Order: sequence, then C-alpha cells, then structure tokens
Amino acid sequence: MSEPISALNHASYDGIAKVEECGLQGMITLRGDLSDKVLAKAVKDATGQKVPGQREALVKGDTGVCWMSPDELLVLVQYAEVNAKLADIAGALSGTHALAANVSDARAVFRVSGPNAREVLGKLAPVDLSPDAFQPGQIRRSRLAQVAGAFWMDDAETFRVVCFRSAADYVFKLLKVAAQPGSEVGFY
Repeated sequence: MSEPISALNHASYDGIAKVEECGLQGMITLRGDLSDKVLAKAVKDATGQKVPGQREALVKGDTGVCWMSPDELLVLVQYAEVNAKLADIAGALSGTHALAANVSDARAVFRVSGPNAREVLGKLAPVDLSPDAFQPGQIRRSRLAQVAGAFWMDDAETFRVVCFRSAADYVFKLLKVAAQPGSEVGFY
C-alpha cells in the first residue's frame, strides 16, 4: 500500500514572502446547527476549541476549527488522527441532524509568511487585508484569482491558505508569481 503524500510534496518558494505547501493536514467538514450544544461538545472534544463565530478561525498548529458558513465548520486535526476524530464526531452527533466528512485528501494547504505576506494575498483575493480589517483569528472564503479558497492568519505575518487539491499547482504558481522579488506594491 502506498503512503499518502500531499498535493505538491512540500513545494516551497522564497520571494518577497515565503510560500510553502504545508503537507498533509487532517480536515473534516462539519455541517449542522452551529448553536447545537451537542455539536459544540463534539467540536470541543475533537479540537479543544469552541465553535467559532462568523469569519473566525480558532487554530493552534495543525488543530482547530474554522467558521466556513452559517451551518459549516472546517475541523482541523492531525492527519494521522482524522479517521478516529471523524468517528468520534459521528458518534457524538448520532441522532443529530448533521454531516461530518473527511476532506483531508481533497484539499491542499499553503503557508505564506513574512512581512509582505499581506501583499502577496492581496494581489490574489478581493478582500481588504489591511491590519485594521483582517487580523489573526479571522478567516475568509474568497477567490484566489480564478479558484475558490479560504485563508486565515496564524500571526501578524503568516497566512494559511486552503484550496481544492485539484487546484493546488495553480494556486502555488499564483502565490509564487505574487511573491516574485521586485513585485512589492507597498499597499499594506
């Protein structure tokens, strides 16, 4: 049996910001009533985090939970633990109107870091990324040029970007071009 590998096998690029494919990340899409106490307990048990508010990302390392829509969360866990965590969530939500699905291998995750990380993402997504409008702990679902994606900030100079695995090479190339030396705009 073959070992799982990430979409781009840890590709990286150093420019005005560092762009890195993060490797394997456990991801569970969880849909349901986000105000349900049973769902909230399942999320807390799986991640140690509460259910996030609108456009909130509560992530530490490779574990956490992100708000994706009024009835959807993205639960992040270690890749090796995703099946066990999914089983725990499904068991906890038995009898509750909810859906939990492992989407780990259907997604790719990138890290964009450095003092110009905002500029790099700002070239690709129609989102106000000024420090007053977008801070660590917030998430946006948006477009990255021509494809869907989501991103949040781990700290003041580090974004994590999630896209469909099928678009990983395209997104990596977009990020590389946006991070080319000499391409600084100086907006953020």
